[in-house]
Amino acid sequence: MTSLKTYNTFGVDALAPELLVVESGEQLLELLSTRAKRPYLILGGGSNVLFRQSPGGAVLLNRIKGKVVVEETDSEVTVGIGAGENWHELVLWTLEHNWGGLENLSLIPGTVGAAPIQNIGAYGVELKDTFAGLEAIELRSGEELVFSMEDCAFGYRDSYFKRAGKGKYFITRVYLTLQKQPVVNVSYGAIKEVLQAANIDQPTIQDVSRAVVEIRSSKLPDPALIGNAGSFFKNPELEAERFYRLEAEYPQIPHFSAPGGRVKVPAGWLIEQCGWKGQRRGNACCYEKQALVLVNLGGATGAEIWALAQEIMASVKEKFGVVLEVEVNVI
Repeated sequence: MTSLKTYNTFGVDALAPELLVVESGEQLLELLSTRAKRPYLILGGGSNVLFRQSPGGAVLLNRIKGKVVVEETDSEVTVGIGAGENWHELVLWTLEHNWGGLENLSLIPGTVGAAPIQNIGAYGVELKDTFAGLEAIELRSGEELVFSMEDCAFGYRDSYFKRAGKGKYFITRVYLTLQKQPVVNVSYGAIKEVLQAANIDQPTIQDVSRAVVEIRSSKLPDPALIGNAGSFFKNPELEAERFYRLEAEYPQIPHFSAPGGRVKVPAGWLIEQCGWKGQRRGNACCYEKQALVLVNLGGATGAEIWALAQEIMASVKEKFGVVLEVEVNVI
């Protein structure tokens, strides 16, 4: 048995019957061909998972590396990235080349392979905005497959790989198309404020990245210091009529436009209005600086963190009639 405590950013202790490090697609195919068909749990950076219990099968640790340019024009460059690469290190690499598209996604924890599963997003940008495809291996058959944007069925922090394809595929490489003459996206208010405070009127993608890092560092706990998985809940998207009824009762409710005429409401605000910010249950706690984040103050079990999450969800539903959806993958 192998402890997974150092392989998940919550720092929750769970035991795996076997931990297998995968450094190439060829190695994975060989592994699959020599073993009886069995369930596997795939881990990248372990930054979006909560272990309520120990996994029943072997854990495959994705450590496939590599960054290559596969296509280039005067205006764009398409890169192929090993799924085991660190996401933020990839962003820094693109900034060194002055390729735009990922700067708003700076400092998001985890690996590249997890990015399309979650359709990661932050500060007005989502992975799907630069996504050009991915390669994956189906665990049951060993078949090597290519997934297009349409195949991935991206939604808000959602994809095919979180639904019908959950646990069925091992992503080996992700392709992204980036801009060689980048246009910055500073539509998110906090980015504008940080840039203005620094007297930056014509920001570069590097400026935007630094602003995002500053914002995230001020609001979110460092997993190396306090166990957490970032945003634990999704921001709910409400039908317009449902939102207007809520706004009539709570005129101060912050909100943003969402696709399909829906309205996005910050889950952190809803949770904070219910009095959860800074509240703890044993060593599981709702983070004092950002109510959207649950933290392990040291020694909390996954079951304890999950119990706190359920309490929070119940109180938000009771007060606002809004059902929060969990963003973290709960095992």
